[in-house]
Amino acid sequence: MSKKTLVVGASLNPDRYSNIAIKRLVKHQHEVVAFGLRSGQVAGVTISTTWDAFANIHTVTLYLNPERQKAYYQAILAVKPKRVVFNPGTENPEFYALLKAANIKSEVACTLVLLATNQY
Repeated sequence: MSKKTLVVGASLNPDRYSNIAIKRLVKHQHEVVAFGLRSGQVAGVTISTTWDAFANIHTVTLYLNPERQKAYYQAILAVKPKRVVFNPGTENPEFYALLKAANIKSEVACTLVLLATNQY
């Protein structure tokens, strides 16, 4: 079952984990939308540089460090995803508390590992 995923911190650099995650999500047939600093395309997914009216998002997967996440707390909460995945290096107890208060599941995990082990 496809879980529409918003990749926050998406990169055009093929060596970045967010780029690899977009490719793997597409390969696993998940619908993907992406937000990053530079516009472009990865595996047919357009990276938006403006916070669009993202809708019907199941999962937000983060590739921003905790300090950079602060600017997006309210925007992510407004999307009302079912869960937010905190990839390695993005762990953020302050944001976990905000998500919990909004009844949004937070998961400290690696999107690539979740996909590889069929736990996504």
